[in-house]
Amino acid sequence: MHLELLDLSVVAVYAVMLLILAQWVSREKPGHRKDSRDYFLASRALPWWAIGASLIAANISAEQIIGMSGSAWVMGIAIGVYEWTAAITLIVVAKWLLPVFLKHQIYTMPQFLEERYDHRVRNVMALFWLGIYVFVNLTSILWLGALAVETVAGLDRTYGMLALGSFAAAYSLYGGLKAVALTDIIQVTLLVLGGILIAVISLNEVSAGQGVIAGFQILLEKTPERFDLVFGPDSPHYMSLPGISILLGGMWVMHFSYWGFNQYIIQRALAAKNSREAQKGIVLAAFLKIVMPLIIVLPGVAAAVLAPDLEAPDRAYPTIMKLLPPGVLGLVFAALIAAIVSSLASMMNSISTIFTMDLYRHFGGDGKPEKRLVAVGRTASFTAIVIAMIVAEPLLGNFAQAFQYIQEFTGFFTPGVCALFLLGFFWPKTTANAALLTALGSAVFSLSLKLGWPTLPFIDRVGIVFLLCLAVGMIVSWLQGAEEHPKAIAYRDVDTTTTRGFDIAALVVVLMVAALYATWW
Repeated sequence: MHLELLDLSVVAVYAVMLLILAQWVSREKPGHRKDSRDYFLASRALPWWAIGASLIAANISAEQIIGMSGSAWVMGIAIGVYEWTAAITLIVVAKWLLPVFLKHQIYTMPQFLEERYDHRVRNVMALFWLGIYVFVNLTSILWLGALAVETVAGLDRTYGMLALGSFAAAYSLYGGLKAVALTDIIQVTLLVLGGILIAVISLNEVSAGQGVIAGFQILLEKTPERFDLVFGPDSPHYMSLPGISILLGGMWVMHFSYWGFNQYIIQRALAAKNSREAQKGIVLAAFLKIVMPLIIVLPGVAAAVLAPDLEAPDRAYPTIMKLLPPGVLGLVFAALIAAIVSSLASMMNSISTIFTMDLYRHFGGDGKPEKRLVAVGRTASFTAIVIAMIVAEPLLGNFAQAFQYIQEFTGFFTPGVCALFLLGFFWPKTTANAALLTALGSAVFSLSLKLGWPTLPFIDRVGIVFLLCLAVGMIVSWLQGAEEHPKAIAYRDVDTTTTRGFDIAALVVVLMVAALYATWW
């Protein structure tokens, strides 16, 4: 595959427009200097549409587009469970979890842990998240993004990493979260438009020009097994998506850890004008999550009919892209780049926020001038992307399925993170020592089960480890006296009321997901 001049022109126009818009939204009023609240939380003034778009832009990257399309080529639309159940998770986060964070007016997740537990928990988790974000998440986005660009455009992956990292830094370093979030509306619009185009063209190709509906009907007839949403124990895909567990077990633990307690994601909602604006933005993201499989998964299923003999599943999406005419190919390629660089910029901003506000600001006292905090944040962001460029190939170059490896690795810690926060929210007797042991227990239990019970599906293991972590937190707290912690959250005082519009939208989201599973159970 190669890009023609028209395609390159489309990509160039997109890049220039994004850079210009980023600089425009990052400008300050005369006489005002950008402070830490401006840089890390966009002055706490993000509108709902920016929050919703930015949540999706941060979430969707090359590993989702290429990886999930490849999974759809193998197992069908069942992989869409990651998107559909996430939509319900977002509703729960908006109503019952986010109001606690907004009430505390926090910058970061580690800051909340200090307010609930103590500074030890804050420091340990800040260092943990920095390590994961730099050496796992940022590195994987950059590496897999460069591989995608190499596959589509033929650009050497080293140069691809340099180009993607430089582009993300160019539009996000100066403006911080405001530049990232307010430009994400372009990124998501491009992502959705490009995804719809490739879905329409692939379905039309399946039907030999008879249209999208005819193409979808042919997929149903030729590959009915790829429209099963729940696999039985006899399915070859059971280890990846273990039956009813995907709706009742560890999948929810992974979702709440990612969408509810993850700085990389929740930072957008923390920057909202108010709780109502944040909740509207999250509802928008929930609806977008439901339509994401149209953009990501359906082309992979179409590839199973159009190209059944691919040498590797991850070739599915690039193979479909070969069907696109000049100009349209450039638009879809620009959408792919948008997904990559928006995720890179979001991760860089979260890294700089945690490093600056949780570590640097407290080193030697809190009295750091705002100008220096912003400068340190920019330096941390730039340093993180440089480190990721350097270590990407040594860390991930030898893994044939880097995305699966990353999911497995982060899954070792996900149950502990989720338990740590939920205990802090809802059990006032949880102590700081219990919180630390809960986090540590997650890695210990996960490794023990992986080695001792290798046939246990990954998602089920996450659920079991989560329950064990909850038990550790409660038992250790009980051994320490089990009295109400002085920093315990009075959850009854948290305003979890929502508007009638939010409640109706939440019901619609749940009914849409239920309808999907009722149709293709």
